[in-house]
Amino acid sequence: MKIVVTGTRGIPGIQGGVETHCEELYPLIADKQHEIIVVRRPYYAVDHSVKVYKQVIIKDIRVLRNKHLEAFIHTFLAVLYARKVKADIVHIHAVGPALMTPLVRLLGMKAVITHHGPDYDRDKWGKFAKWILRMGEKTGMYYANHIIVISEHIRRIIQQKYPDKKNITLIYNGINPVFPARSTEHLQSLDLTEYGYILAVGRLVKEKGFDKLIEAFKQLSPVSIKLVIAGDADYQDEYTQKLKEMCKEQKNIRLVGFIKGEKLAQLYTYARIFVLPSTHEGLPIALLEAMSYNCPVLASDIPANKEIGLPEECYFKSGDLSCLQQALKKQLENAQTERVSYNLSAYNWTNIAGQTKEIYNSLIL
Repeated sequence: MKIVVTGTRGIPGIQGGVETHCEELYPLIADKQHEIIVVRRPYYAVDHSVKVYKQVIIKDIRVLRNKHLEAFIHTFLAVLYARKVKADIVHIHAVGPALMTPLVRLLGMKAVITHHGPDYDRDKWGKFAKWILRMGEKTGMYYANHIIVISEHIRRIIQQKYPDKKNITLIYNGINPVFPARSTEHLQSLDLTEYGYILAVGRLVKEKGFDKLIEAFKQLSPVSIKLVIAGDADYQDEYTQKLKEMCKEQKNIRLVGFIKGEKLAQLYTYARIFVLPSTHEGLPIALLEAMSYNCPVLASDIPANKEIGLPEECYFKSGDLSCLQQALKKQLENAQTERVSYNLSAYNWTNIAGQTKEIYNSLIL
């Protein structure tokens, strides 16, 4: 069985929730019965020489970089490539690229869609782009052979819109078992001390709410505590520039860019608090990662974050600067070096891979 994966920027080591999802999932599915090909946009690649990653084949297809059209054009070309290599299944991630689902079916292949969240709710899109994304969702839901949703919140959205759909399966995002970092070398390079900073992780886009976090931190001016934001933007837009301007000449704020591996592990291990101020999420892998390191967390009260089931004191009203300030102040007063134990049994990548493989098998075998 041959499965072509598209709708993602690619793997490995590429920033983004969908990208992390694919990087963790597909090596656990690839075997003699399941040939996995992930179609990548090569200009996002960290290492262009990587053409096979943990048994997963990587196929680079170039398109012109464009914030609005890139994903659609790339998915279109990926579907044509899938037909050329005689794929059995095309697995499309996200609702925008799902606009190409009818083409998959027209070319005689099975289509699986993973709905990572209502992207048309993201602040960065204009009215026309949001309409296209809604059409992608509608088209994908109608033509897909099977639909995967990554949270109960997304399943409720789909069932309310399409009450007759039966081919929907809830399969959560996952998290790997981790071991706390022992080294503090990266912390020292950033002039950070153990448990002496607040950490936020994610792309520098408006819906992540980092501007609110920076403003709340600046107004609190906590003594001897720093703010670290790990992440970057795909496009250096007005919002990205705004964040950089807000942090200019702020000695206690670090924008450290996109990092992974040991450097990120050190930041999670020794963070005093992890904060996720998003206004939009599917099921936030960064929050699950912080929890896997037993880090105290604070998150906005959007449905995707609430679904994780943290204690009420770990949430604040989304988009409300005053609530964020109060919650942050309280957490800083309470959180010291003590770590928190969380139940993450529902977010096991091995189980997630098994569930996904069952869907593939049901469509072909």
